[in-house]
Amino acid sequence: MAASLNKTFLIGNLTRDVDLKYTSSGKPVANFGLAVNRTYTNPDGEKVDDVCFVDIVAWDRLAEVCGEYLTKGRPVFIEGRLQMDSWESEDGQKRSKLKVVAQNIQFLGGAKADAEAASEEEDPDVPF
Repeated sequence: MAASLNKTFLIGNLTRDVDLKYTSSGKPVANFGLAVNRTYTNPDGEKVDDVCFVDIVAWDRLAEVCGEYLTKGRPVFIEGRLQMDSWESEDGQKRSKLKVVAQNIQFLGGAKADAEAASEEEDPDVPF
């Protein structure tokens, strides 16, 4: 049998708040989006910013931690595996979607990033 490996590492920012739900058996599952940016120079010498949007799913305690601490814009490092979901739409079309199943998530940015995010939400007209 040929060797194979399904492992991905991503660093990016959340595109939306975490959607934490529980299955009918009570198992936590968190879904959120990640934006991974890249800058390159095209053949004309112009710098181009490119964004790749990735759907992420986390399960069990990792899902609960994500739901508690992660919010839109937060930078994270995600280690996981690729999973292809396939289904048939209501109109009979076959559909598929590639997503990352998170196995480990490291929060990036630290307390300073959290404080900056909190200060952006405060009313600038209110004195401190």
